[in-house]
Amino acid sequence: MLALGEWEFKVYPANVDENHLPEESPAHYGLRLAETKANTAAGQAQPGWLVVAADTIVVDNTPSGAEILEKPASQAEAFHMLSQLRGRSHQVYTALAVFDPTKERLLTDLCVTDVPMRAYTDVEITAYIASRDPMDKAGAYAIQNAQFHPVDHLEGCYASVMGLPLCHLQRTLRRFGVSPTVNLSQACQTEINYECPVFEEILENRESRFESRDS
Repeated sequence: MLALGEWEFKVYPANVDENHLPEESPAHYGLRLAETKANTAAGQAQPGWLVVAADTIVVDNTPSGAEILEKPASQAEAFHMLSQLRGRSHQVYTALAVFDPTKERLLTDLCVTDVPMRAYTDVEITAYIASRDPMDKAGAYAIQNAQFHPVDHLEGCYASVMGLPLCHLQRTLRRFGVSPTVNLSQACQTEINYECPVFEEILENRESRFESRDS
């Protein structure tokens, strides 16, 4: 997805403790992990580089409160998660952190998207789990999976549910003086075959929602 902006970039792993802290809100959890990943990866950055990190949280608002659905630890857990989400809406929080190690400037942003799941069957869940695709996904699904196609319709940022809200990233990067060389919102919609109803609203907001450190 980063390649759609025609930026030059390299990918580095950022192995961090992703355990959820007691009483931590989904927004704070995602932002904390994105910021921690950015700081961790910054040690591999060369002078002049910006570090971009992201974290995606799947949240099911149940009668007992907001339940965070992590990556499933087993096929049985994946089946339980997908059954729980079936035919209902939940939320996906994708947090971004952009860090300039040279100036020690860190900006963060957050995209929250309502995701209405379709009423897929147990047979479909079983077949999807057999593909192994859900086993490394928060909430046990990938919205872009063409065979399972878990979502009926969406009215928010599709790219965010995939794991990288590109318009949020664009508006954050421009505060560092960095812009894509292409129409990124159009490239995104073409790539994922989705007519986005929110990209103009996102891009018109010229400020990132959060500024963790700016020196």
